[in-house]
Amino acid sequence: MTSGQGGDWEGMRVTVAGLGVSGISAARALAALGARVTVVDGGDSEAHRERAAALEGVEVRLGDAEALPEGTELVVTSPGWKPSSPLFAAAAEAGVDVVGDVEIAWRLRGPDAAPWLAITGTNGKTTTTQMLASILRAAGLRTAAVGNIGTPIIDVVLGDEPYDVLAVELSSYQLHWAPSLRAHSAAVLNLAPDHLDWHGSMEAYAADKGRIYEGNRVACVYNVADKATEDLVRGADVEEGCRAIGFTLGAPGPSQLGVVDGILVDRAFVENRQRNAQELAEISDVNPPAPHNIANALAAAALARAFGVPAKAVRDGLRAFTPDAHRIAHVADVDGVAYIDDSKATNTHAAEASLASYESIVWIAGGLAKGATFDELVAKSAKRLHGVVLIGADRALIREALARHAPEVPVVDLDRTDTGAMRAAVQEARRLAAPGDTVLLAPACASMDMFANYNKRGDAFAQAVRELGEGT
Repeated sequence: MTSGQGGDWEGMRVTVAGLGVSGISAARALAALGARVTVVDGGDSEAHRERAAALEGVEVRLGDAEALPEGTELVVTSPGWKPSSPLFAAAAEAGVDVVGDVEIAWRLRGPDAAPWLAITGTNGKTTTTQMLASILRAAGLRTAAVGNIGTPIIDVVLGDEPYDVLAVELSSYQLHWAPSLRAHSAAVLNLAPDHLDWHGSMEAYAADKGRIYEGNRVACVYNVADKATEDLVRGADVEEGCRAIGFTLGAPGPSQLGVVDGILVDRAFVENRQRNAQELAEISDVNPPAPHNIANALAAAALARAFGVPAKAVRDGLRAFTPDAHRIAHVADVDGVAYIDDSKATNTHAAEASLASYESIVWIAGGLAKGATFDELVAKSAKRLHGVVLIGADRALIREALARHAPEVPVVDLDRTDTGAMRAAVQEARRLAAPGDTVLLAPACASMDMFANYNKRGDAFAQAVRELGEGT
């Protein structure tokens, strides 16, 4: 059974999978609309019980994430639950739809709801979404960066704050469970193998990313340097008149945004785009001006221009933007060596972009590989490597790739996972580095073998660098 739109939730039996942030948001919203909501979660910790106790008017079943509650008419899943979960198999057998919180938010939008400018990709989603929001604000528009970041999107859709437009970050998980989503305009920034254990294959992962283009009204923004993103545009079913808009770090052709002599320019949203271009901003307006971040800025600018934002707002919005912590962040210079924290580079694609931003690098890498291989990354980056310090559970995979593709690069293999491991890694990197080098934390791996998350890993790196500067 498919749930209706708007106000026909009264009495509907809805099962919410997961007692996390998005699950709690969905449960509260649907219960307030009159649905009979049951939340299921396999955990049964004290924290789970506290969250359950705070949900009024909602039944919560802890310690059982597999059984479908009797009479369920719709399942609303949290993004991380795999499609292969037993609960969803039970739903399919019972003929019950499974959707995500983004789908619910889309269904709950009112007739005058703010349009969505949507962003996905393997890397750069959050930065690009925040850049877009900054540009929209610079144009005087009421907006928020939502979706996979910030306030749960259901809360934004149902809240009292009026918005002109929303900048919406969407993960492949969220897109998988959002069949009805139809954005004003959308961008896929890049595609590289990631989360394949969840999706089952690269093809399935790409297909879920490509869902963001379905039904677009004005623009499908793609990465000229990543043909797979353009292929997704070609395969999308969009509204009549919707345009394919490319972004490139080179000189743009018609219907593209790109870079000419250090200037970000638009040849898509201008009159006579065969001959004319509109200056938008300078590379120096992008913080930081690393190549992959300039690409992010161009994608954000393309979506903003698709919404009618003037060129000046693009420049002003980029100038006002400050990236989140642990994203290619300069920590300090010590003895002529720059120390850069890109702990957010949790996969090989992100690490490759980070490594491409510097000429002579002492690389701190390693952690949980999540099934990744490192030969391509090391081969592309070998000429930039002055030294490597390896940490984490799967560091041997990187060490073996280095032996194959960069055998002359000195490597320090730290066989420790205690709280002092990052301090030791930074000290070893300092020993390997020469003035003019960059010590770069771009792990290409997840952090959970040693740290609670990538933020904690970046914090440990920054603290160790500060101690170097203090001479301790």
